Amino acid sequence: MAGERRTRVRRVRAQAPLIWAALGVVYVVWGSTYLAIRVTIETIPPMISASLRFLLAGSILYAFAIRRGDREDRPTRAQWRSAAIVGALLFLGGNGGVVWAEQRIPSGIAALLVATVPLWMALIGFVGLKERLPRIAVAGLLVGFAGTALLIRPGGEGAVDTLGALVVVGASLSWAVGSLYSRRASLPKRPLVSASMQMLCGGVALGVAGIAGGELGRVELGDISRSSALAFLYLIFFGAIAAFSCYAWLLRVAPTSLVSTYAYVNPVVAVALGWAIVDERVEPMTFLAGAIIVLAVAMIVTARHAEEPGEVAAGVPPVDEPDAEPPGMSRPRPR
Repeated sequence: MAGERRTRVRRVRAQAPLIWAALGVVYVVWGSTYLAIRVTIETIPPMISASLRFLLAGSILYAFAIRRGDREDRPTRAQWRSAAIVGALLFLGGNGGVVWAEQRIPSGIAALLVATVPLWMALIGFVGLKERLPRIAVAGLLVGFAGTALLIRPGGEGAVDTLGALVVVGASLSWAVGSLYSRRASLPKRPLVSASMQMLCGGVALGVAGIAGGELGRVELGDISRSSALAFLYLIFFGAIAAFSCYAWLLRVAPTSLVSTYAYVNPVVAVALGWAIVDERVEPMTFLAGAIIVLAVAMIVTARHAEEPGEVAAGVPPVDEPDAEPPGMSRPRPR
C-alpha cells in the first residue's frame, strides 16, 4: 500500500507541468464562457444557441469517446434514460437558466451566482440525504447564502435585475440536484461517454424549450454577427470540449483538492473579463458580495476534502476511481 502511494506521488510530481497547464485551461476557459455566452446571445436566441452548442459538442465527444471502449461497454436504454433526466436538470434547468438570465444581468454576476452550486449541493446533502457536514462547512453555508442575498438585494445602488438573478439561483439549484442525482443514476462509467450523452439529451431539451418559446422564428442567419458566431464556436470547441477534456484528465492524475479550485477561480476570472472587455460595472457592494460567496465556497470545499477518506497523503485520488468528483462539488459545467 505504501509503495502504491509513493508511486502515485512520483507520478503527480512528474506530470506537474502538464497538470498546471491543464488547470490553467480550466481556470481561464471556463471563467471566460460567461462572457462568451453574453456575446453569443446578442444576435442568436439563447435557448437555440445553447441547444445547438451542446448538440454539436455532445456529438463530437460521443463519436470520439464511444470508439474507445469495448462493445460490452455500449450505453444501454436505462443509461440513456438516466442521461435524459440528468441532461434536463443540468443543461435545460442549469445552463438554460444562465443563458436566459444573461439577457438581463451582467456575465460576472451570473458567474458569482453559479458559484453557489457547491452551497446548494452541501445543503441538499445535509438536509435531504442526511450527509454529515463539518462545522466549517456549515459556517460556509451561512456565509455563502448571506453573500448571495447581498448580491441579489432589490433596489439600491448597483442592484442587479431581480428576476435575472433569481433565475440563475434556480439554475444553480437545478444543477446541484442533477449533479447529486447523477451520482446514483445508471450512467456509463467512462466520464466522456456519460457527459456526451447528457449534452445530447440536454441539447434536445433546450431545443424543445427554444421552439416552444418562439425562438426558432427569431433566428435570422443574416443578422448573426461575426462576434456572436466566433463566441458560439468558442463555447463549443473550448468551453465544452477542450476544457472538459482537461478536467476529466485532471481528475485521473491530480489531487481532487487542487482540481476543485476551479469553483472559486472561475467567477473571479469571469468578473475580471466582463469588466475589462465589455465594461461591466463592478460596484463595491457587488465586489463584497462576490468575495463572500467565493470565501464560502472555499470553506465548504476545503472542509469536505479534509475529511475525505479516499485521499492519500499526497492528495492523489484512488486510481480505480477515474470519474470521481470532488466532494461537495458539482459535476463540472461544459458551459
